[in-house]
Amino acid sequence: MKIAVVYNRDSRNVINLFGMPNREKIGLQSIKRITDALKEGKHRTISLEADKDLITKLEEFMPRVLKGERPGMVFNVSYGIQGQARYTHVPSILEMVGIPYIGSGPLAHSIALDKVVTKMVLAQYNLPTPRFALLESPGFPPPDLDYPMIVKPKNEAVSLGIRVVNNETELRESAGWIFDRFKEAVLVEEFVEGREINVGLLGNNPPEALPPVELDFGDTGDRVYSYEDKTGRSGREIGLICPAPIGKELTAKARDLALRAFSAVGCYDCARVDMRLDKDGNLYILEINSLPSLGWRGSFVRAAEEAGLDFPAIVNRLIEVAGARYFGTPAPPDITRRTKDPESAVLQFLTGRRDLIERALREWVRKSSRTSDPIGLSRAAKEMERVLKEIAMSPVPELTDQRSVYTFQTKAGMKDGTLLVWHMDVPLSSEMPSGGFRREPEWLYGEGIGSSKGPLVVAEYALRALRSQRVLRSRRIGVLYYLDEGRDCRYSEDLIRKAMAEVKRVLVLRPGGVHGHVYQRRRGQRRYSLSVEGESLRPGAAGRQKDVLRWVAEKLGPISSLNSRKDRISASVTQLRTDSFPMLLPHRVSGTLIVNYSDKRRADATEAAIRHIFGKGPVRWRLDMVSDRPPMRERAAGKRLLREMGELASKWDIPLKADSSVWPSVAGLAPARTGVVCGLGPQTQNLQTPREAVSRIGLLQRTLLLALYLLEKR
Repeated sequence: MKIAVVYNRDSRNVINLFGMPNREKIGLQSIKRITDALKEGKHRTISLEADKDLITKLEEFMPRVLKGERPGMVFNVSYGIQGQARYTHVPSILEMVGIPYIGSGPLAHSIALDKVVTKMVLAQYNLPTPRFALLESPGFPPPDLDYPMIVKPKNEAVSLGIRVVNNETELRESAGWIFDRFKEAVLVEEFVEGREINVGLLGNNPPEALPPVELDFGDTGDRVYSYEDKTGRSGREIGLICPAPIGKELTAKARDLALRAFSAVGCYDCARVDMRLDKDGNLYILEINSLPSLGWRGSFVRAAEEAGLDFPAIVNRLIEVAGARYFGTPAPPDITRRTKDPESAVLQFLTGRRDLIERALREWVRKSSRTSDPIGLSRAAKEMERVLKEIAMSPVPELTDQRSVYTFQTKAGMKDGTLLVWHMDVPLSSEMPSGGFRREPEWLYGEGIGSSKGPLVVAEYALRALRSQRVLRSRRIGVLYYLDEGRDCRYSEDLIRKAMAEVKRVLVLRPGGVHGHVYQRRRGQRRYSLSVEGESLRPGAAGRQKDVLRWVAEKLGPISSLNSRKDRISASVTQLRTDSFPMLLPHRVSGTLIVNYSDKRRADATEAAIRHIFGKGPVRWRLDMVSDRPPMRERAAGKRLLREMGELASKWDIPLKADSSVWPSVAGLAPARTGVVCGLGPQTQNLQTPREAVSRIGLLQRTLLLALYLLEKR
């Protein structure tokens, strides 16, 4: 499991510093001991400062999970930075964003930190606690309590500001110091002469009461555990006697009181209840520490050791008890342990390899494979070939040309089975700046990460998941990747058609929409090369003859008027370039004309209309069709295929919505009888721009969906 140890040491990374600052600090050595213990428990760990960037850092380390996947967890040892109820700050943030954590929730922390409220709760549950009073301002009337009294700030921890006073003069002096230093009300209670007993609690429903610990104050100073004692500044050593020598009856009573106090305040996972034992054998609860120290000198650690838990065992036991509270099991399941349910096994395989999947995607993004880079593209294709052979896929020679198309199949073959299709090349021009891999909490960025690299990683790990269950060989699956998407599949088209004719189902791993869209319909696209030539004219030349650029510009309006949403047709001129001699207007204009269509007859009519618009004139023009990509039409087999995938997606809470697109894909090459779904790659935004990105959760969701679907199809 991923565990983030969240703590506070540095108070600088906040928007503003104001209010009461936190004076509690956890030591670096303690943080290291915790992380080392978690690593012994086979957890992946990171330690994070609890500041204004906490959510971003946590989301990057443990992104949103799939249905059925265990999220990561926070090992919370944060005391807060500033303000009131500081123990509650991190738990409140974690509950808001949905991250499990170790320890009590905001309500229990706020009650435990407010010593007056704690005593009111204890009294409500008939739990013994010393008589007390609240002093709200320096001019207070003397409280109706017996001396000696103990004085402490109302809302502080670790014994900050604690004093024993024997008369009114000392009381006013100590209370005044607290008013001035902490700017808060003062709690005074009757001091119980006697021994101090601490009881640690570990677990839930009910927790386990650890052996009581007695504090040995020696012969010097007040018999209270002060802040100076806890931080090693008092000059005396407070001993810990465990188990406390108080006899079986008092031990049982102390444990019972601690358990009842834990329940009354609403603590979770762990706490420490501090008590005083008077000379008559009466126990009084002083306070509840809802965030007990895990320091090596602390009584909680000492009691756990007496119970047989060394430090790594304590830390990992806390993970177990919190896991039981959140997930209903003593510990998260071992992701390497086989389960009888194949779907759950596939889920465990993939969720246990989230980091590997993202790492694989990062490595693919680093490989250059633009359409215009034949060397890089060839290397990427060969690397994909190596990966497929590694997972026991075999080449299909008759459907592979080693230049533009590679096809592989399982041992069962691909005949009447399922074909996965994606392209290896990134269809960006050489002028487009490249973008390296970058990770944010919800998105992964990089060149071709959605158009090319993400889909191939989805395919690879879906196949690996099936292989992990030893079912890949028995499934009729083919994979085809091609290298000329940026050239409109001019060289790969024939082999793609032939491969699609062999199977019943085609899953095209083009990028999916950001809201879970996949595609049942796509328009076709014709690409034309436009060339216009005329005379070279001087700027400002008089006469009736128009320069070439002006002539072309006048044709753009009539061409755009051919667009019709009703007829699903559009025509546009792109990538205009001019040639001219020095000091003369352009004499040549060239560019690309694109017609997107859903019906061949309308495409033919639109082409005829464009040629008519150009007509006859003072220039020479030429319009040549470069490519014609057929549309993907909705079909019964495709609807059935999408319905099957939709049922799986609904079961696993994976967004999947049918949509249509104006852009073409190889899905249009499939025979009419074949079921086709396009857009099963990860959800992508800013496609074919420097900010192209795929959704981190979407990457895993689409991999799981593909793996589960292939698992069903025998």
